[in-house]
Amino acid sequence: MKFSGQIWKYGDDINTDVIFPGKYTYTLRDPKEMGKHALEDLDPEFASNVQNGDIIFAGKNFGNGSSREQAVVCLKEAGVSAVVAISFARIWYRNAINNGLPAIICPEAVIAAVHGKHATVNIEGRVINIQDKTYSFPPFSETATEILKYGSLIIYIQKKLADIGNSKLAS
Repeated sequence: MKFSGQIWKYGDDINTDVIFPGKYTYTLRDPKEMGKHALEDLDPEFASNVQNGDIIFAGKNFGNGSSREQAVVCLKEAGVSAVVAISFARIWYRNAINNGLPAIICPEAVIAAVHGKHATVNIEGRVINIQDKTYSFPPFSETATEILKYGSLIIYIQKKLADIGNSKLAS
């Protein structure tokens, strides 16, 4: 998996209510609609200007707050291909992987990232390229890599169950 797009850079402690405004939690159900409100309270221009493939770079503790999946779904639906941060809130990180949105810890790349510039992320190669520089990040677990490959935990599980069913049919 390789992603390429514009850098959207934000600071520390971007919480779930800032990523997806809490006022929409119980009123918006359609993921496409959720994407139209991504980062609305932090950056009112984000949802209307983000392009498919763009990458968010952020500081420490990205995604802290509640466990609502809308805070991941809205970014993915808006077109964000990956989030690179110095650190993530544990629940947000797991929700991101489960929903097929790469959450990458790479402090050096965050420091080097410039809002509006271009970046490329190569999941298999475990590198981020920003301008002429390359930054490495640790590998995802085998299971997380598979979930990201299939695009979500649900699809990953369906594939595994199908494989089990097919192996039983073959024996």
